[in-house]
Amino acid sequence: MIKRTDGFTIIELVVVMLVLAVASLLFFMQKQDLQIASRDEQRKTAINAMYYSLEEVFYKTNNYYPTTINQTNLPSVEPTLFTDPTGIKLGEPESNYRYEPVNCTDNKCASYTLRTTLENEADFIKESKSK
Repeated sequence: MIKRTDGFTIIELVVVMLVLAVASLLFFMQKQDLQIASRDEQRKTAINAMYYSLEEVFYKTNNYYPTTINQTNLPSVEPTLFTDPTGIKLGEPESNYRYEPVNCTDNKCASYTLRTTLENEADFIKESKSK
């Protein structure tokens, strides 16, 4: 008599399910890390765009920095860059982007600091060339 077995044992099924669960967990952890890195890069790109527009366009034209920045006084910056990855615009409470003017008189400032809060790193900060 030949005994024939078809299918898998319970132990084999449990092992396969365990391997799939671990693989899924690793995939979702890696995916989350990639999404965080992507949002941080978006924030850095936005701050760099604002910084270069302030230095190379606004300051060179006016010889001072503004008290606030927006699409009106920085038209060379893509308008969507004033909104952080969480959907909050620069200047609104809880925004990841902050523009901090320094030594202002009559709506003209001598310098500024631009910063953003990153998820995986310390704050990304750009300061004016003129102090």
